[in-house]
Amino acid sequence: MTGLAMTWVVVVTILLAWGWYTGKDLVREVNFSHLRYETHLIADEVTEEIETRLAMLERVASRHPSGALLDPGGGVLKDNSVLLELFDGLVVFDGDGKVVTDWPVTPGREGLDISDREYFSFLREVGRPYVSDPIYGRITGLPLVLMLVPLKGDDGRFMGALGGVVEVHSGGIFRRLSRVRLGGEGYAAVFSASGQVLYHPDRRRVMGTLGDLSHNPALDLALDGWEGERYGPTVNGEMTFQAYRQVWPADWIVGVFLPEGQVLAPLWGLLKRLSWVGVGIALLLLPLLGWMVWLLLRPLYQLQSQIAQVGKGLRGRVSLGTEMKELTQVAEAFNAVEVERNRALNDLRGRQAFLDSVLASSPVGMFVTDTQGRITYMNDALAQLTGRTMKGQDRYGWVQAIHAEDRDAAIELWRYSMASGKDFLRQYRYWRADGELLWLEVHASQVAIDTEVIGFVGTVKDITARRQQEAIRQWEAEHDPLTGLLNRRGFERRLEEAMADWRKLAKPSVLMLFDLDRFKPINDEGGHPLGDEMLRRIAREVGRCVRSSDHVARQGGDEFAVLLPSCTLAQAQRIGEAILAVINDTCVVHEGREYHVTTSLGITEFREGDADIHAPIERADAASYAAKRQGRNRLVVDESEA
Repeated sequence: MTGLAMTWVVVVTILLAWGWYTGKDLVREVNFSHLRYETHLIADEVTEEIETRLAMLERVASRHPSGALLDPGGGVLKDNSVLLELFDGLVVFDGDGKVVTDWPVTPGREGLDISDREYFSFLREVGRPYVSDPIYGRITGLPLVLMLVPLKGDDGRFMGALGGVVEVHSGGIFRRLSRVRLGGEGYAAVFSASGQVLYHPDRRRVMGTLGDLSHNPALDLALDGWEGERYGPTVNGEMTFQAYRQVWPADWIVGVFLPEGQVLAPLWGLLKRLSWVGVGIALLLLPLLGWMVWLLLRPLYQLQSQIAQVGKGLRGRVSLGTEMKELTQVAEAFNAVEVERNRALNDLRGRQAFLDSVLASSPVGMFVTDTQGRITYMNDALAQLTGRTMKGQDRYGWVQAIHAEDRDAAIELWRYSMASGKDFLRQYRYWRADGELLWLEVHASQVAIDTEVIGFVGTVKDITARRQQEAIRQWEAEHDPLTGLLNRRGFERRLEEAMADWRKLAKPSVLMLFDLDRFKPINDEGGHPLGDEMLRRIAREVGRCVRSSDHVARQGGDEFAVLLPSCTLAQAQRIGEAILAVINDTCVVHEGREYHVTTSLGITEFREGDADIHAPIERADAASYAAKRQGRNRLVVDESEA
């Protein structure tokens, strides 16, 4: 029943979706045709209104000499009061842009200078009728449009202009637009080519500017002279069907807009009604279809029940009492598969028992994971090594038991091995359940049957003792056995690392070299044991003067070196002074006599031209010899290239 219902839902949904997209395209075409017609009609009427007004102004200008129109007392404008049917006012300007006369008379307008207005300058230069951009009148303060025709003398020279004033809100140019009906939310608007709003159903937007039109490319094109229809957002972001036509005499644009919701509302209503019809038909047909399907599927239910009983061990085979040949063949095939499955299970149990015995007796820690990396088996050797089992919280504590400094790298390599199928081989530190820190070597390989991956199998070795021996050998290879300081090899390795940081990160470092003055008498008079004691004491005292991040080395005999990473030269000088002081205060006693030494200390910092570590070593060594020449027991900063 559920399958039939879902099938019916899918079919109805596909049909409705096909109807929606097909109807949507049809609705778009119909509405674009409607918009094209309305926009043409509005643009033609606005064009006719403008051309009529300009023609009437030209007629008055041609019927009267320019001198009569420019005469303030001539009364020509009053004699042509019939033009007030088309204009809200008439005005005459002289050649300098000053108002000579107007009708009806508006106090303060006579003598008004508009020579700075763009529309007057254009009219004077071009000498043909012109419609201005919308402006606010200087006297009335109202939004206006001026329609101007030039006044010329007999010699064709520009004498002034005759203009008709049209108030944007009350003028008759947009009379048709106020009567246009485009549904509940559709509307028409008029814009100037400069982007000002001349007409809009929302009067608050009249005389406003359109602003940034990057989100409405169709309107942006229309302002440049394009005509046509588009689908896209308006200034406020609403998706609409749009059409644009040019009003060429005034350089205006008429736009008509239909919101998408209004356009598609009838189609949406139709689809809703059709969907209810589909639901009604389904409710009528489903009971009948369900009964017919049940009759056909009853033997299948019987087969399903018997298969479930075989799976639970309640019966050994499937036996159907049906005449359906296909179902009988299915039952026979299932019985054959069940026989083979039981044989394979018995074989698998034997192999599993053998494998468990082998893994359990292995002295090496071993584990098995699934394809997601979850541990599904671990032998006793691994449990004893790590102190963890597959039970309780230990099952989930494996990853967190890896040392924090090694954990992320180990997890990343494990994920890479699972994704690529390559072996996982990693050494890392691991916390036993009792808190002991071990070094483990883990090696895991992918297990696959044919091309199907079924998991990973791995071994775990305890290499703690080996790592400790390696660490001791590493320490002995880089440290002086007498003083415990770095030897020349260890110090040069750290010097190389500091030089690499300097080249990559411009991380400053300072190098000090010094040897002991008057050290030979201690060996000659007190013997080498006394000299060794002096070296140990000096190493201890110098170590107290430097920072924990610094490196102190005995390079041989009585020669010492100090590397100060991330240290300025001024800070290094203060540390050098402290070293001089503690060496002066250090002494050894032999047969009642105190032996003291001093030092000659050379300092240099890493520089841009250093090609390798030998350059700063040579500079620091030269500064040390300079300290000896200057009387010893002092420090010298190398400034050869500073």
